[in-house]
Amino acid sequence: MNTEENETAKEETTSEEQKPTEDTLVIDEKEKEIADLKIKVAEANDKFLRLYSEFDNFKRRTAKEKLDLIQSGGEDIFKSILPVLDDFERAIKSNAETKDITAVNDGVNLIYTKLKSTLMQKGLEEMKSHGEVFNADIHEAITNIPAPSEEHKGKVLEEMEKGYTLNGKIIRFAKVVIGQ
Repeated sequence: MNTEENETAKEETTSEEQKPTEDTLVIDEKEKEIADLKIKVAEANDKFLRLYSEFDNFKRRTAKEKLDLIQSGGEDIFKSILPVLDDFERAIKSNAETKDITAVNDGVNLIYTKLKSTLMQKGLEEMKSHGEVFNADIHEAITNIPAPSEEHKGKVLEEMEKGYTLNGKIIRFAKVVIGQ
């Protein structure tokens, strides 16, 4: 019987060795969890690198577009002024041949009107200053002179250079003489 008991004990030992113990199960679960976490970290790192590369490409692309815009930003205005330049060249050529000063004046006035209307179409506006109350936000005082009357004190008496706005933004302040 001793042999039978030994065989039974061996079978029980062998079957116990083949069964995973609680410690082995906990270690396997932790290893599986670590493996899952490593996969998640690798995925997050890959996602981060792709996003970083995409953002870096975006920055380079926008910087290039900004540079292109700055370099060719005035192209539209120059294209619209070129016909006026052509008119000036024709006027200069015509002035060399003509003796009629009235025709020359009329030609210069026509070119001035054409240039002014072209600029106005692009958003340029003259600021009205003469007779207005002096405002340091839109006027640049050149000098002060005695006012001819009490009502002219603190007002613009003369405009030395016109002020201009482009689409509502001041691009040149009006240079004015103020009455004191």
